Amino acid sequence: MSTTTEKQPAPSGTRVLPPLQIGPHTIETPVELAPMAGVTNRAFRTLCRENGGGLFVAEMVTSRALVEGHPETLRIVTFDEDESPRSAQVYGVDPATVGAAVRILAERELADHVDLNFGCPVPKVTRKGGGAVLPWKRDLFASIVTAAVEAARPFGVPVTVKMRKGIDDDHLTYLEAGLVAQDAGVAAVALHARTAADYYSGTADWSAIARLKETVRHVPVLGNGDIWSAEDAVRMVDETGCDGVVVGRGCQGRPWLFADLQAAFEGRADRVTPGLRHVAETIYRHGELMAGYFEDEGKGMRDLRKHMAWYLKGYAVGGDARRALAMVSTLEELRGHLDALDLDQPYPGADAEGPRGRAGSPKKPHLPYGWLDSRDLDADFEASLREAELSVSGG
Repeated sequence: MSTTTEKQPAPSGTRVLPPLQIGPHTIETPVELAPMAGVTNRAFRTLCRENGGGLFVAEMVTSRALVEGHPETLRIVTFDEDESPRSAQVYGVDPATVGAAVRILAERELADHVDLNFGCPVPKVTRKGGGAVLPWKRDLFASIVTAAVEAARPFGVPVTVKMRKGIDDDHLTYLEAGLVAQDAGVAAVALHARTAADYYSGTADWSAIARLKETVRHVPVLGNGDIWSAEDAVRMVDETGCDGVVVGRGCQGRPWLFADLQAAFEGRADRVTPGLRHVAETIYRHGELMAGYFEDEGKGMRDLRKHMAWYLKGYAVGGDARRALAMVSTLEELRGHLDALDLDQPYPGADAEGPRGRAGSPKKPHLPYGWLDSRDLDADFEASLREAELSVSGG
């Protein structure tokens, strides 16, 4: 598969970042792929690695499901032989279960790096006191992070934390949580510069990343939120001083974004601006990888369908062709529909950029009853949290 590039001016103010050190692992390009349910499976991570460098984190697994050995969870934390470092993300609300899950990943050599999820805003997570709302209970947050770091330390596995600003603008937790995580011995802290209430709406508050960088001084701080292009990443680094960036929705339908980011951070003028022919080849490669990942061509094609609108954004592809690609069932059918497109189209520029994936509007977070009454965790809450551990991974 060839990559089409064209010369463009390097982004103004480019600041070339040094490699990012995560424990014993050197990440030459200071970019991390954020886990996204149903997107960052092994197939998509392979596609991204083929299109650039960085740290690529697998879909989230729940600590309970990992401890109980659920087959789907174990499949999520199965990596390609050439993935290095192998990065797994763990979600949990009970320190003992999270610690046990991290120990399994480290002791069995299933992962080389563990990321803890304190950023998820979805109701099924927050209503159990998890994800983006958990740092409100400061002692619980400290206990979970400490349990994970201590479980991983004997095996030399670094632990990082990803979080949001807080529950809402009246209940911010990120500065305190960043210091707690740093003191617990994490290798890095990443901030999605939105609150749980923001969900994915509006504009990320990059000034919060700058404040976190000023506060957390002894471990790298990574910024996340609204990185849709290399220019966005360079601007985030210049405006906030962060040590690297985390890309989530920005890579949906744009696995070559990592190569573009690499070029921008290195100050190179050559940019990755693929025409539709290259996009079509990338889609087909994605289909091949998905069929292999699921060991079922039909299931792989069904999962691929949701990626079509992201891939084709900005390109002149008619409604009938889009609908046909969104209903594809086999690789042969996929090949035929792709070959029927006007593949000589160049990169459409700004029309291909900008938001992709879910956004929506602000939402009142779903919280356990009485969650905001105190920053501390009482015995009744502690018992209910252990019972609330999710047993399903990947969402």
